[in-house]
Amino acid sequence: MAARLLLRSALRAATTCRTARVPVLRRGMGAGGIPTDEEQATGLEKIIMSAMKEGKDPYNMMKPKEYSGTKDDPHLVPSITNKRIIGCVCEEDNTAVVWFWLHEGEAHRCPSCGSHYKLVPHEMPH
Repeated sequence: MAARLLLRSALRAATTCRTARVPVLRRGMGAGGIPTDEEQATGLEKIIMSAMKEGKDPYNMMKPKEYSGTKDDPHLVPSITNKRIIGCVCEEDNTAVVWFWLHEGEAHRCPSCGSHYKLVPHEMPH
């Protein structure tokens, strides 16, 4: 009973006091539609998306490029320091990994299979 009375008085007050029509707020695709990921991204996500558009791979998320592994065309290994330990699976069905240190400078050779690797400097994106 009290709810009906309160509802009626609220409705009466809303209809009698309102002189100008108030626009109704709507949710949805009002002006421009649903924003794209690029329009909605901010901060570090926006930096990563713009770098990916330019063809850069800031966090090595994509598959690395294939190199022949010869002395003229070594496998490039990015590093933020002047040395890095790497593992070489010399044959496709091999279960053992050959680990060795790779230092900045000339290309180094895998002691087991003979593939060449070269350390290249890598800058962190942030």
